[in-house]
Amino acid sequence: MAFKIGDRRQTILLPSSIEENVGQTDPVRAYDAIVDSMDFGELGLDLDGSKIGPSSYNPVSMLKLIVYGYSYGIRSSRKLERALYHNFSFIWIAGGLKPDHKTIARFRKDNEKVLQKVLKQTVRICLKIELIDGNCFFVDGTKMRGSASINNTYTEKGLEKLLQRIDDDIDSLMARCKEIDDEESGSFVEVNKGLQKAQNLKDKISLAKEVLKNSDKEKINTTDHDAVNMKGRQGSHAGFNGQAVVDEKHGLIVSSDVVSENNDLNQFTKQIENANENVGKKCKISVGDAGYSSVDDIAKMEEDIDVIVPNPKQINSQSSKHKDKPFAKENFTYDESKDIYICPEGNALKYNRYIKKDGNRVYRIENLNLCRECKFYGICTKDKYGRTIRRLKNEKLKQKLASRYDSKEGKKIYARRKEVAELPFGHIKRNLGAGYFLLRGLKAVNAEFSILTGCFNIARMITLLGGVPGLVAALKTI
Repeated sequence: MAFKIGDRRQTILLPSSIEENVGQTDPVRAYDAIVDSMDFGELGLDLDGSKIGPSSYNPVSMLKLIVYGYSYGIRSSRKLERALYHNFSFIWIAGGLKPDHKTIARFRKDNEKVLQKVLKQTVRICLKIELIDGNCFFVDGTKMRGSASINNTYTEKGLEKLLQRIDDDIDSLMARCKEIDDEESGSFVEVNKGLQKAQNLKDKISLAKEVLKNSDKEKINTTDHDAVNMKGRQGSHAGFNGQAVVDEKHGLIVSSDVVSENNDLNQFTKQIENANENVGKKCKISVGDAGYSSVDDIAKMEEDIDVIVPNPKQINSQSSKHKDKPFAKENFTYDESKDIYICPEGNALKYNRYIKKDGNRVYRIENLNLCRECKFYGICTKDKYGRTIRRLKNEKLKQKLASRYDSKEGKKIYARRKEVAELPFGHIKRNLGAGYFLLRGLKAVNAEFSILTGCFNIARMITLLGGVPGLVAALKTI
């Protein structure tokens, strides 16, 4: 059997232009067309080419390069530079320009506000070609690693110990300098390097201590002050909480955000409001999982938006491991006219006191003997003062949310949430290889997450519109 053998020295004739190297169905043409369809004025991209000074690379070409690179998991400025020499699709989208990695990194850093609006621009384009209807939103969060080690997270006391250790190292180095000077032998070069390194570290720790002092945090990461410690499936790490709101119609992301919180508890209203702003109208239904079940936060939502968020007890009750609790609060009947709770045995719990801190009301059984002599004493409560019930400030809303989730329609919509809201995170972490943030600082990671979620939307649009030619044709109509 004969073999086909290549010859690297063989003379070939390349196409006459860069354009001929990229086919009409190549995905790079979709990303190029999407960026060209964005409103550069709204993005805040500086396109003034008449400024005095040295020439610079076209900002639109740089934006295309970064968006396209992220869409294929190439985020490093050095890898993007390399791709501009070896990958025809990158050469094509940059128009043959070859900025070095420093230029790419500087553009990304100087245009964080521009990059934060990439997702919003893809949303506006999707609205124009009617891929988003904005009626039902699903919100979900994902934990992503930051560009910092969890080992660099300290409390104020820990920072003080670290500073003391550095001061001891500096004293030792200064003593070594004196020894060299007295002996008139040896070199100061190595000691000076150690002193400079220790001083730089001391300045870094002192800055972190000052930031921690002026914040409400208990701990701070000295590498990235905005990163927080969180637990995920891959263990504990320093990172961020990425939030995304997805439209039900085609599963497109309408809003993204990154927060320095290790849970979703107080994020629901903020994220839905951001999504409404991006779409330009209020949704009719908003859905989140039990992680968003802060009644106080949901109470801030406008009343004409139906919220479907189960509380943890409703989710746990579906588990086979869950044991029925006959004396749980839900089994006590509240009589609004008398402002009392009736226990399962028919005894009344009357208003006892008001908790100013959280606005809750406490109800306690008035006749203590009724509790102590009850056959369920020790099961219902072991308190010598009898059973108490705490009524939340927004108890009515909590019950309303529970009833809405338990309804047939509520369960149907909630089941849809899982298959729609969690898909983007799988695409971002697996297909784009972005299980962690490359940049540091809340503003920078927000810009990075906006690009990643925007890339998901573009990939989804290509699928929905029948491939690259269909998407390019649709963009020409807007």
